[in-house]
Amino acid sequence: MSGVDQSERFPWRRVAGAAFVPTAAFAIGEGAVIPYIPLIAGDLGASLAVAAVVAAMLTVGQLVGDVPGGSVVARFGERPTMIGAGLLVLVAIALAFFSTEWWMLGAAIFVLGLGHAVFALARHAFMTTYVPLRFRARALSTLGGIFRMGMFVGPLIGSAVLGLGFGLSAVWVICAIGTVVAIVVLIVLPDPSSAFERTPVTTGVIELRQERTGIRQVVRRNARVLATVGVGAAMLALARQARNVLLPLWAVSIGLDGVTTGLVIGIAGGVDFALFFISGWVMDRFGRLWSVVPSLALMAASFVLLAVSHDLDAAVMWFVVAAIVMALGNGLGSGILMTLGADLADPRNPAPFLGAWRLTTDAGGATAPLLISLLISVASIAWAAGGLAALCVLGAGMLLRWLPRKPRDAGRGPH
Repeated sequence: MSGVDQSERFPWRRVAGAAFVPTAAFAIGEGAVIPYIPLIAGDLGASLAVAAVVAAMLTVGQLVGDVPGGSVVARFGERPTMIGAGLLVLVAIALAFFSTEWWMLGAAIFVLGLGHAVFALARHAFMTTYVPLRFRARALSTLGGIFRMGMFVGPLIGSAVLGLGFGLSAVWVICAIGTVVAIVVLIVLPDPSSAFERTPVTTGVIELRQERTGIRQVVRRNARVLATVGVGAAMLALARQARNVLLPLWAVSIGLDGVTTGLVIGIAGGVDFALFFISGWVMDRFGRLWSVVPSLALMAASFVLLAVSHDLDAAVMWFVVAAIVMALGNGLGSGILMTLGADLADPRNPAPFLGAWRLTTDAGGATAPLLISLLISVASIAWAAGGLAALCVLGAGMLLRWLPRKPRDAGRGPH
Protein backbone atom coordinates (compact mmCIF):
# COMPACT_ATOMS: atom_id res chain seq x y z
CA MET A 1 0.00 0.00 0.00
CA SER A 2 1.36 3.40 -0.90
CA GLY A 3 2.18 6.10 1.58
CA VAL A 4 -0.55 8.30 0.15
CA ASP A 5 -3.14 5.60 0.64
CA GLN A 6 -1.99 5.11 4.20
CA SER A 7 -2.31 8.78 5.03
CA GLU A 8 -5.76 8.90 3.45
CA ARG A 9 -6.97 5.79 5.25
CA PHE A 10 -5.45 6.47 8.64
CA PRO A 11 -8.23 7.88 10.89
CA TRP A 12 -6.56 10.90 12.47
CA ARG A 13 -9.87 12.16 13.87
CA ARG A 14 -10.20 8.99 15.88
CA VAL A 15 -6.68 9.49 17.19
CA ALA A 16 -7.58 13.04 18.20
CA GLY A 17 -10.63 11.86 20.09
CA ALA A 18 -8.88 8.95 21.77
CA ALA A 19 -5.58 10.61 22.68
CA PHE A 20 -5.21 14.29 21.77
CA VAL A 21 -8.35 15.83 23.31
CA PRO A 22 -8.17 13.99 26.67
CA THR A 23 -4.45 14.75 26.86
CA ALA A 24 -5.10 18.46 26.31
CA ALA A 25 -7.64 18.64 29.14
CA PHE A 26 -5.47 16.52 31.43
CA ALA A 27 -2.35 18.57 30.70
CA ILE A 28 -4.02 21.94 31.26
CA GLY A 29 -5.14 20.75 34.68
CA GLU A 30 -1.68 19.52 35.60
CA GLY A 31 -0.04 22.62 34.14
CA ALA A 32 -2.10 24.78 36.47
CA VAL A 33 -0.69 22.89 39.48
CA ILE A 34 2.90 21.82 38.80
CA PRO A 35 4.59 25.27 38.97
CA TYR A 36 2.92 25.95 42.31
CA ILE A 37 3.71 22.72 44.18
CA PRO A 38 6.87 24.18 45.82
CA LEU A 39 4.94 27.33 46.77
CA ILE A 40 2.06 25.32 48.25
CA ALA A 41 4.55 23.17 50.17
CA GLY A 42 6.23 26.32 51.48
CA ASP A 43 2.88 27.64 52.72
CA LEU A 44 2.49 24.37 54.64
CA GLY A 45 5.82 24.89 56.42
CA ALA A 46 8.31 23.16 54.11
CA SER A 47 11.82 24.56 53.66
CA LEU A 48 13.25 25.09 50.16
CA ALA A 49 14.94 21.67 50.20
CA VAL A 50 11.85 19.92 51.60
CA ALA A 51 9.68 21.64 48.99
CA ALA A 52 11.88 20.04 46.33
CA VAL A 53 11.25 16.63 47.90
CA VAL A 54 7.49 17.26 47.89
CA ALA A 55 7.67 18.18 44.20
CA ALA A 56 9.72 15.01 43.62
CA MET A 57 6.79 12.89 44.75
CA LEU A 58 5.16 13.49 41.35
CA THR A 59 7.89 11.64 39.49
CA VAL A 60 8.32 9.07 42.27
CA GLY A 61 4.63 8.23 41.85
CA GLN A 62 5.12 7.98 38.09
CA LEU A 63 8.07 5.66 38.64
CA VAL A 64 6.10 3.35 40.91
CA GLY A 65 3.13 3.30 38.53
CA ASP A 66 4.99 2.47 35.32
CA VAL A 67 5.42 -1.31 35.57
CA PRO A 68 2.00 -2.22 37.03
CA GLY A 69 0.53 0.26 34.57
CA GLY A 70 1.82 -1.85 31.68
CA SER A 71 0.04 -4.90 33.07
CA VAL A 72 -3.18 -2.96 33.59
CA VAL A 73 -3.16 -1.66 30.01
CA ALA A 74 -2.44 -5.13 28.62
CA ARG A 75 -5.34 -6.59 30.60
CA PHE A 76 -8.06 -3.94 30.38
CA GLY A 77 -7.21 -1.93 27.26
CA GLU A 78 -6.19 1.65 26.68
CA ARG A 79 -9.42 3.63 27.08
CA PRO A 80 -10.71 1.95 30.29
CA THR A 81 -7.25 2.36 31.81
CA MET A 82 -7.16 6.09 30.99
CA ILE A 83 -10.60 6.54 32.59
CA GLY A 84 -9.52 4.69 35.73
CA ALA A 85 -6.32 6.74 35.92
CA GLY A 86 -8.36 9.94 35.69
CA LEU A 87 -10.49 8.84 38.64
CA LEU A 88 -7.33 8.14 40.65
CA VAL A 89 -6.09 11.65 39.84
CA LEU A 90 -9.34 13.11 41.20
CA VAL A 91 -8.72 11.27 44.48
CA ALA A 92 -5.21 12.78 44.61
CA ILE A 93 -6.57 16.27 43.97
CA ALA A 94 -9.04 15.92 46.84
CA LEU A 95 -6.23 14.78 49.17
CA ALA A 96 -4.06 17.73 48.12
CA PHE A 97 -6.85 20.29 48.48
CA PHE A 98 -7.48 19.30 52.10
CA SER A 99 -3.82 18.89 53.10
CA THR A 100 -2.78 20.76 56.23
CA GLU A 101 0.83 19.53 56.47
CA TRP A 102 3.58 19.33 53.85
CA TRP A 103 3.85 15.53 54.24
CA MET A 104 0.13 15.18 53.49
CA LEU A 105 0.66 17.22 50.33
CA GLY A 106 3.61 14.97 49.43
CA ALA A 107 1.42 11.87 49.75
CA ALA A 108 -1.23 13.46 47.51
CA ILE A 109 1.39 14.39 44.90
CA PHE A 110 2.62 10.78 44.96
CA VAL A 111 -0.89 9.51 44.15
CA LEU A 112 -1.16 12.17 41.44
CA GLY A 113 2.03 10.77 39.92
CA LEU A 114 0.58 7.24 39.97
CA GLY A 115 -2.46 8.39 38.04
CA HIS A 116 -0.34 10.36 35.59
CA ALA A 117 1.88 7.32 34.90
CA VAL A 118 -0.98 4.97 34.13
CA PHE A 119 -2.80 7.54 31.98
CA ALA A 120 0.36 8.35 30.00
CA LEU A 121 1.28 4.69 29.52
CA ALA A 122 -2.17 3.79 28.19
CA ARG A 123 -2.05 6.74 25.81
CA HIS A 124 1.48 5.80 24.67
CA ALA A 125 0.51 2.16 24.06
CA PHE A 126 -2.50 3.28 22.02
CA MET A 127 -0.39 5.48 19.76
CA THR A 128 2.34 2.85 19.40
CA THR A 129 -0.16 0.21 18.33
CA TYR A 130 -2.25 2.18 15.86
CA VAL A 131 0.02 4.81 14.27
CA PRO A 132 2.08 3.60 11.24
CA LEU A 133 5.86 4.04 11.47
CA ARG A 134 6.03 6.71 8.77
CA PHE A 135 3.77 8.98 10.87
CA ARG A 136 5.02 7.92 14.29
CA ALA A 137 7.32 10.80 15.22
CA ARG A 138 4.88 13.45 14.00
CA ALA A 139 1.97 11.83 15.83
CA LEU A 140 3.92 11.43 19.08
CA SER A 141 5.51 14.88 18.84
CA THR A 142 1.99 16.27 18.36
CA LEU A 143 0.98 14.40 21.49
CA GLY A 144 3.99 15.88 23.26
CA GLY A 145 3.10 19.28 21.85
CA ILE A 146 -0.41 19.01 23.25
CA PHE A 147 1.04 18.24 26.66
CA ARG A 148 3.27 21.31 26.28
CA MET A 149 0.22 23.36 25.33
CA GLY A 150 -1.20 22.33 28.70
CA MET A 151 2.04 23.40 30.38
CA PHE A 152 1.62 26.76 28.62
CA VAL A 153 -2.07 27.38 29.21
CA GLY A 154 -2.27 25.83 32.69
CA PRO A 155 0.26 28.12 34.42
CA LEU A 156 -1.30 31.19 32.77
CA ILE A 157 -4.73 30.16 34.05
CA GLY A 158 -3.23 29.56 37.48
CA SER A 159 -1.49 32.93 37.42
CA ALA A 160 -4.74 34.67 36.39
CA VAL A 161 -6.68 32.97 39.18
CA LEU A 162 -4.07 33.97 41.76
CA GLY A 163 -4.04 37.49 40.34
CA LEU A 164 -7.78 37.72 40.99
CA GLY A 165 -7.11 37.14 44.68
CA PHE A 166 -7.89 33.46 45.06
CA GLY A 167 -5.59 31.40 47.25
CA LEU A 168 -3.10 28.81 46.04
CA SER A 169 -5.60 26.04 46.72
CA ALA A 170 -7.64 27.31 43.75
CA VAL A 171 -5.17 25.67 41.34
CA TRP A 172 -6.40 22.27 42.53
CA VAL A 173 -9.89 23.21 41.38
CA ILE A 174 -8.51 23.99 37.90
CA CYS A 175 -6.72 20.63 37.87
CA ALA A 176 -9.94 18.83 38.87
CA ILE A 177 -11.90 20.54 36.08
CA GLY A 178 -9.33 19.50 33.46
CA THR A 179 -9.33 15.91 34.71
CA VAL A 180 -13.12 15.69 34.70
CA VAL A 181 -13.23 16.99 31.12
CA ALA A 182 -10.71 14.32 30.06
CA ILE A 183 -12.77 11.56 31.70
CA VAL A 184 -16.03 12.79 30.15
CA VAL A 185 -14.46 12.92 26.67
CA LEU A 186 -13.19 9.36 27.04
CA ILE A 187 -16.60 8.12 28.23
CA VAL A 188 -18.71 9.99 25.67
CA LEU A 189 -16.66 9.24 22.56
CA PRO A 190 -16.97 5.73 21.10
CA ASP A 191 -14.12 3.31 21.72
CA PRO A 192 -11.81 3.91 18.74
CA SER A 193 -10.41 0.38 18.71
CA SER A 194 -13.39 -0.96 16.74
CA ALA A 195 -12.76 1.55 13.95
CA PHE A 196 -9.03 0.80 13.93
CA GLU A 197 -9.60 -2.94 13.76
CA ARG A 198 -11.43 -2.40 10.48
CA THR A 199 -8.57 -0.29 9.11
CA PRO A 200 -6.39 -2.28 6.65
CA VAL A 201 -3.28 -0.38 7.75
CA THR A 202 -3.44 -1.79 11.28
CA THR A 203 -5.32 -5.08 10.96
CA GLY A 204 -2.14 -7.16 11.13
CA VAL A 205 -0.94 -5.26 14.16
CA ILE A 206 -4.21 -5.85 16.00
CA GLU A 207 -3.99 -9.59 15.35
CA LEU A 208 -0.40 -9.68 16.59
CA ARG A 209 -1.35 -7.99 19.84
CA GLN A 210 -3.02 -11.18 21.01
CA GLU A 211 0.40 -12.55 21.98
CA ARG A 212 1.29 -11.45 25.49
CA THR A 213 4.73 -11.24 27.04
CA GLY A 214 5.53 -10.70 30.70
CA ILE A 215 7.27 -7.51 31.79
CA ARG A 216 10.14 -9.39 33.48
CA GLN A 217 10.86 -11.28 30.28
CA VAL A 218 10.74 -8.03 28.31
CA VAL A 219 13.19 -6.38 30.72
CA ARG A 220 15.61 -9.31 30.46
CA ARG A 221 15.41 -9.28 26.67
CA ASN A 222 15.99 -5.54 26.46
CA ALA A 223 18.53 -5.13 29.28
CA ARG A 224 21.26 -3.78 26.99
CA VAL A 225 18.95 -1.33 25.24
CA LEU A 226 17.57 -0.06 28.55
CA ALA A 227 21.07 0.26 30.04
CA THR A 228 22.39 2.31 27.11
CA VAL A 229 19.74 4.12 25.08
CA GLY A 230 17.37 4.01 28.05
CA VAL A 231 19.83 5.63 30.45
CA GLY A 232 20.74 8.28 27.89
CA ALA A 233 17.06 9.05 27.42
CA ALA A 234 16.68 9.11 31.21
CA MET A 235 19.10 12.05 31.29
CA LEU A 236 16.68 14.00 29.11
CA ALA A 237 13.80 13.00 31.39
CA LEU A 238 15.90 14.15 34.34
CA ALA A 239 16.52 17.54 32.72
CA ARG A 240 12.82 17.95 31.91
CA GLN A 241 11.68 17.18 35.44
CA ALA A 242 14.47 19.35 36.84
CA ARG A 243 13.04 22.18 34.76
CA ASN A 244 9.63 21.77 36.41
CA VAL A 245 11.16 21.80 39.89
CA LEU A 246 14.15 24.12 39.54
CA LEU A 247 12.41 27.06 37.87
CA PRO A 248 9.79 27.55 40.63
CA LEU A 249 12.46 27.07 43.31
CA TRP A 250 14.73 29.53 41.50
CA ALA A 251 11.91 32.06 41.41
CA VAL A 252 11.45 31.69 45.16
CA SER A 253 15.20 32.05 45.75
CA ILE A 254 15.41 35.34 43.81
CA GLY A 255 12.25 36.75 45.38
CA LEU A 256 9.61 36.46 42.63
CA ASP A 257 5.95 36.17 43.65
CA GLY A 258 3.53 33.47 42.50
CA VAL A 259 1.85 35.57 39.81
CA THR A 260 5.15 36.52 38.14
CA THR A 261 6.46 32.96 38.44
CA GLY A 262 3.40 31.55 36.71
CA LEU A 263 3.60 34.20 33.99
CA VAL A 264 7.27 33.49 33.18
CA ILE A 265 6.81 29.71 33.20
CA GLY A 266 3.66 30.06 31.10
CA ILE A 267 5.42 32.18 28.46
CA ALA A 268 8.27 29.67 28.35
CA GLY A 269 5.65 26.95 27.93
CA GLY A 270 4.33 28.80 24.88
CA VAL A 271 7.80 28.73 23.29
CA ASP A 272 8.04 25.04 24.14
CA PHE A 273 4.64 24.29 22.60
CA ALA A 274 5.39 26.20 19.38
CA LEU A 275 8.18 23.78 18.41
CA PHE A 276 6.36 20.44 18.59
CA PHE A 277 5.70 20.15 14.84
CA ILE A 278 9.31 21.03 14.00
CA SER A 279 10.47 18.30 16.38
CA GLY A 280 8.32 15.64 14.72
CA TRP A 281 9.29 16.72 11.21
CA VAL A 282 12.99 16.64 12.08
CA MET A 283 12.69 13.16 13.61
CA ASP A 284 10.79 11.72 10.64
CA ARG A 285 12.98 13.46 8.06
CA PHE A 286 16.50 13.33 9.51
CA GLY A 287 16.37 10.85 12.39
CA ARG A 288 15.90 10.83 16.14
CA LEU A 289 19.42 12.05 17.01
CA TRP A 290 18.79 15.40 15.32
CA SER A 291 16.06 16.07 17.85
CA VAL A 292 17.38 14.62 21.10
CA VAL A 293 21.00 15.86 21.03
CA PRO A 294 20.16 19.55 20.29
CA SER A 295 17.47 19.30 22.96
CA LEU A 296 19.96 18.19 25.60
CA ALA A 297 22.57 20.74 24.46
CA LEU A 298 20.18 23.67 24.80
CA MET A 299 18.95 22.50 28.18
CA ALA A 300 22.55 22.19 29.37
CA ALA A 301 23.18 25.77 28.22
CA SER A 302 20.11 27.01 30.11
CA PHE A 303 21.26 25.37 33.35
CA VAL A 304 24.67 26.99 32.93
CA LEU A 305 22.97 30.39 32.50
CA LEU A 306 21.12 29.86 35.77
CA ALA A 307 24.22 28.65 37.61
CA VAL A 308 26.29 31.75 36.78
CA SER A 309 23.56 34.38 37.18
CA HIS A 310 21.91 33.69 40.55
CA ASP A 311 23.74 36.42 42.48
CA LEU A 312 23.84 39.02 39.71
CA ASP A 313 21.85 42.26 39.89
CA ALA A 314 20.04 41.20 36.70
CA ALA A 315 19.15 37.77 38.10
CA VAL A 316 15.48 38.14 37.17
CA MET A 317 16.31 38.96 33.54
CA TRP A 318 18.67 35.97 33.29
CA PHE A 319 16.00 33.79 34.88
CA VAL A 320 13.62 34.73 32.06
CA VAL A 321 16.32 34.13 29.40
CA ALA A 322 17.24 30.75 30.89
CA ALA A 323 13.58 29.72 31.06
CA ILE A 324 13.13 30.51 27.36
CA VAL A 325 16.34 28.70 26.30
CA MET A 326 15.21 25.74 28.38
CA ALA A 327 11.86 25.83 26.62
CA LEU A 328 13.58 25.88 23.22
CA GLY A 329 15.54 22.78 24.14
CA ASN A 330 12.54 20.98 25.56
CA GLY A 331 10.40 21.89 22.55
CA LEU A 332 12.96 20.55 20.07
CA GLY A 333 12.67 17.22 21.88
CA SER A 334 8.87 17.13 21.83
CA GLY A 335 7.72 13.52 21.72
CA ILE A 336 11.25 12.09 21.49
CA LEU A 337 11.02 9.83 24.55
CA MET A 338 7.70 8.39 23.42
CA THR A 339 9.02 7.98 19.87
CA LEU A 340 12.14 6.13 20.99
CA GLY A 341 10.03 3.85 23.18
CA ALA A 342 7.65 3.16 20.30
CA ASP A 343 10.60 2.47 17.95
CA LEU A 344 11.93 -0.19 20.31
CA ALA A 345 8.63 -1.74 21.44
CA ASP A 346 7.15 -4.94 20.04
CA PRO A 347 3.84 -3.94 18.36
CA ARG A 348 2.39 -7.37 19.18
CA ASN A 349 2.20 -6.26 22.80
CA PRO A 350 3.83 -2.86 23.33
CA ALA A 351 2.57 -2.08 26.83
CA PRO A 352 5.05 -4.28 28.81
CA PHE A 353 8.09 -2.88 27.02
CA LEU A 354 6.72 0.66 27.26
CA GLY A 355 6.26 0.09 30.99
CA ALA A 356 9.93 -0.91 31.28
CA TRP A 357 10.98 1.98 29.03
CA ARG A 358 8.98 4.52 31.01
CA LEU A 359 10.30 3.03 34.25
CA THR A 360 13.84 3.70 33.00
CA THR A 361 13.18 7.23 31.80
CA ASP A 362 10.96 8.13 34.75
CA ALA A 363 13.75 6.95 37.06
CA GLY A 364 15.77 9.81 35.62
CA GLY A 365 12.88 12.18 36.19
CA ALA A 366 12.41 10.97 39.76
CA THR A 367 16.10 11.49 40.46
CA ALA A 368 16.05 15.14 39.42
CA PRO A 369 14.13 16.71 42.33
CA LEU A 370 15.94 14.54 44.88
CA LEU A 371 19.29 15.52 43.34
CA ILE A 372 18.28 19.19 43.39
CA SER A 373 17.25 18.91 47.04
CA LEU A 374 20.56 17.21 47.94
CA LEU A 375 22.71 19.78 46.13
CA ILE A 376 20.76 22.68 47.64
CA SER A 377 21.26 21.17 51.11
CA VAL A 378 25.01 20.52 50.80
CA ALA A 379 25.98 23.36 48.45
CA SER A 380 23.59 25.83 46.78
CA ILE A 381 20.88 26.10 44.16
CA ALA A 382 23.52 27.39 41.70
CA TRP A 383 25.52 24.18 42.15
CA ALA A 384 22.33 22.22 41.52
CA ALA A 385 21.95 23.95 38.14
CA GLY A 386 25.60 23.28 37.27
CA GLY A 387 25.26 19.59 38.10
CA LEU A 388 22.20 19.30 35.87
CA ALA A 389 24.13 20.84 32.97
CA ALA A 390 26.83 18.17 33.34
CA LEU A 391 24.22 15.37 33.29
CA CYS A 392 22.68 16.78 30.10
CA VAL A 393 26.10 16.58 28.42
CA LEU A 394 26.51 12.98 29.67
CA GLY A 395 23.12 12.00 28.24
CA ALA A 396 23.90 13.53 24.85
CA GLY A 397 27.16 11.59 24.70
CA MET A 398 25.47 8.27 25.54
CA LEU A 399 22.82 8.74 22.87
CA LEU A 400 25.41 9.70 20.26
CA ARG A 401 27.20 6.45 21.07
CA TRP A 402 24.32 3.97 21.30
CA LEU A 403 21.14 5.32 19.70
CA PRO A 404 20.38 3.49 16.38
CA ARG A 405 20.51 5.86 13.42
CA LYS A 406 17.29 4.43 11.97
CA PRO A 407 14.15 3.29 13.82
CA ARG A 408 13.15 -0.34 13.61
CA ASP A 409 9.89 -1.06 11.80
CA ALA A 410 7.24 -3.20 13.49
CA GLY A 411 9.41 -3.99 16.45
CA ARG A 412 12.05 -5.87 14.45
CA GLY A 413 15.58 -6.17 15.66
CA PRO A 414 17.13 -7.29 18.93
CA HIS A 415 15.04 -7.21 22.06
